[in-house]
Order: sequence, then C-alpha cells, then structure tokens
Amino acid sequence: SLGGAQRCLDEAVNYTKERKQFGKAISDFQNTQFMLADMATDLEASRALLYLAAAKVTEGAPDKTKFAAMAKRLATDNGSKIVNDALQLFGGYGYLQDYPIERFWRDLRVHSILEGTNQVMRMIVSREMLRQ
Repeated sequence: SLGGAQRCLDEAVNYTKERKQFGKAISDFQNTQFMLADMATDLEASRALLYLAAAKVTEGAPDKTKFAAMAKRLATDNGSKIVNDALQLFGGYGYLQDYPIERFWRDLRVHSILEGTNQVMRMIVSREMLRQ
C-alpha cells in the first residue's frame, strides 16, 4: 500500500515538473506544491505509525492490536488519498493505462477492504481504547 503511494508520489513529482500550463511547469504553482507537500507528509506519517505498530507487534506489547489497526487504517486511507491526489495532478491522463496512476488507484483501493475494512479497524481501535 505505502509502496504504491510512494511510487504515485514520485510519478506525480516528475509529471508536474514536465507538464506545462500557462507557459510554465505546473510544479511552479503554489497549489501544486502544497498538494505534493501534503502527499509526502501523509506518506511519512503513515510509514512512521506502521513502523511503531510493527515494533509493538514484535515486542508483544499489550496495545499491539490497537496500533496495528491504527496503522492499517491510516496507511490505507492516506495511500488512497495520495493516489487520488496524484490522479488529480495528472488530470485526464491519470485515467489512461499509459500512466501507472490508474493501476495504483485500483490496487490501493482493495487494501482498504482486505483483511478487514477501515471501519472495522476503527471499531478495533475504539474498543481497545474503551477497554482501558
């Protein structure tokens, strides 16, 4: 999930440097820069929580289930948002099979369903919190 999001972010950065609008690269526009910054921040936040959850599972920490559910939910939600934003930056080209974005969008969508939907992950987190 995060690997696909990283690849989409990389593709979006490269594409925005090449794509011209109004005589300049779309990467020169502040809105594009803000989108890219948000995408990178969301990716790193997801990655950090994933590493924390993995450490808790490895250690057998009592709150490992809660952190695993939080990491899955955040990673899949942020991954989907990153790919969706990349699709936005690509415009109509993002839907073409010539570009990898449309495949990443399809692939990442399934991660929010597999191994428990994100709504189930929210239930797991809240139940663990309320149990304390």
